Amino acid sequence: MKKTFLPVILGTDSNAYGLARSFHDKYGVKSLAIGTFALKETKNSKIVDVKIIPNFKEDKIFLKNMLEVGKQYKEKYDHLILLSCAEWYTNLIVNHKKELEKYFKLPFMDKDLKDQLEDKEKFYQICEKYNLDYPKTYIVTKKNKNNINLPFNFPVALKPSNSTLYSKANFKGKEKCYKIKNQEELEKVINNIYSSSYKENIIVQDFIPGDDDTMYVLNCYSNKQGKVKMMCLGRCILEEHTPYGIGNYKAIISMGNAEIYETIKVFLEKIKYVGFSNFDFKYDYRDKKLKLFEINIRQGRSSYFTTAAGLNMAKYLVDDLILNKDNVTQYCYNSHLWLHTPKRIIKKYVNNKECLKEALKLIKKKKYSYTLKNPKDRKLLRMFWINRIYHKDFKTFKLYPKETGDNNGL
Repeated sequence: MKKTFLPVILGTDSNAYGLARSFHDKYGVKSLAIGTFALKETKNSKIVDVKIIPNFKEDKIFLKNMLEVGKQYKEKYDHLILLSCAEWYTNLIVNHKKELEKYFKLPFMDKDLKDQLEDKEKFYQICEKYNLDYPKTYIVTKKNKNNINLPFNFPVALKPSNSTLYSKANFKGKEKCYKIKNQEELEKVINNIYSSSYKENIIVQDFIPGDDDTMYVLNCYSNKQGKVKMMCLGRCILEEHTPYGIGNYKAIISMGNAEIYETIKVFLEKIKYVGFSNFDFKYDYRDKKLKLFEINIRQGRSSYFTTAAGLNMAKYLVDDLILNKDNVTQYCYNSHLWLHTPKRIIKKYVNNKECLKEALKLIKKKKYSYTLKNPKDRKLLRMFWINRIYHKDFKTFKLYPKETGDNNGL
């Protein structure tokens, strides 16, 4: 390429490594990852440099350091692309969009739209407006928490409306999401949450039955004109089983669905969305519909499955922000297995026989990928720690045998 660029990635986890690998796979460039802690996923890597800044999530510290980074690296590169791997980084970027635009290319929408989409309660109101299917929902507030009368039966799913504020709350028994079996348990969990620093609304939803394989994830990229340029759908065949890890995918098979692609494309373009978007769905066998749970205002931690399936995420950013190309929309219909756990875990814990058969077929054909196992990044010390990360699943899956249908897209 005639013009040089540097991807600046906020975060040092597997999400950050997946983005860095996408850029390196396509363009051979080395990324810069910035975060509060040095995580093993990006440590000892040939394809990403890591910069650690204590208290980086704090507003003033974030802005001061990012302006310094922008000034320093803008002298070396024609373009700096700023990307987020977590909600709090997305919030900081969007809140300081005007200041950061001096140095960085920012594939993000404005604050008003971000705030509406990020709050689950407001997001479901948007779903109503655009006729998107989602689970039956009841909103709990601090005012009505002692007088809850659900319009659907137990079990129910419970989650915070504002996941960013919830992530900062600490209390005994905290989980990422909850499967509630009766009224007594519902009241207990709600009171526990409100005893913490979290004071926003709580979402209670009709629990959709079904195992890990009923979960689907969709990654999209919308250019700076708000036009969708890439869509890739994946079916989860196994997810994490730890209480605070439910909803984190361990294995995904990429696929295509023209109806879902068209529905979400129309939605994103109507609201003039910009940048990466990540949707979680669950298939409801009761009415044969995919129900939408949430949108993440960024790529998800498993999003390298999109690059592995043939639609390199970095390409759409570079075409849009640097080369100003207006390509036709590309949809994924390839079948490829993405893994974030050893193959033996797949063979033992995937319950759906059809999904397991397809996964084993893809493994046999060598059509599978790990985000962190990169043939071009195989330092001995790095591979030691990456194998440790993956192999800890042998212990955690034994410790947390999950009931069928525990996840409700949370």
